Amino acid sequence: MFKMKACGLSDVGLARAHNEDCFGIEPEQNLAVVADGMGGHSHGEVASRIAVQSIRDSVVRSLTNHNSGAERPPHTQILEAAVRAAHQKVLGAIREDGSLYGMGTTVVGFLLSGDVAAVANVGDSRVYRVRDGSLELLTQDHTWVNEQVVAGFLSAEQARVHPLKNVITRALGGETDVKIDLHEVDVRTGDLYLLCSDGLTTMLSDPDIQRALFYHPNLEAACRLLVDEANARGGLDNVTVVLIEIEDGQAS
Repeated sequence: MFKMKACGLSDVGLARAHNEDCFGIEPEQNLAVVADGMGGHSHGEVASRIAVQSIRDSVVRSLTNHNSGAERPPHTQILEAAVRAAHQKVLGAIREDGSLYGMGTTVVGFLLSGDVAAVANVGDSRVYRVRDGSLELLTQDHTWVNEQVVAGFLSAEQARVHPLKNVITRALGGETDVKIDLHEVDVRTGDLYLLCSDGLTTMLSDPDIQRALFYHPNLEAACRLLVDEANARGGLDNVTVVLIEIEDGQAS
């Protein structure tokens, strides 16, 4: 049995007027979420906030119902249902207020149960794992350029500087239905998981991120270092990071 210790930090960056990112952490439920809103003005901020709050509420409600005696669905199913509910919440807000038309948000979610974590992804926010000193990307970006990389038309280096690199192909609120990448990963004591918006990954390469995390004295310092490094490289977007360390629940 494992549990998570987590810390998050969000920063407006150096080029944006306001922060459209949002994150949520529920340590008691072993849940973490990062969302990166889009849509102009403050609409992206609305979408990301709706998504994070909806996912938190859905997961807490599902797990609370289980604790009160109701049969609990698998945690992967709980996370998937929470993301779908968040999508509907964003669509509902748009229907109620026409001025919000065009808003949407990416989202990544992490829900731990036992020795397995469910990971959900829509858009280009990411989840990484650091294990035994090695950084591994656990999600796929839902962007036009990444689709070209997968198809063999662009290299990873070309994609990183491509003028269309920020074109998202999936988002909450973008279509009537939403396609969610959902998978499970095994966890071990000492694993470090990073959830982040693309404000981090457009400024820092994977080797940059790995170096920043390698000697982290604690989660708070590591979060601050990642944000500061992104801003030092230009801070062209909002940047949000959530770091999760896996602990042995039995030992404590």
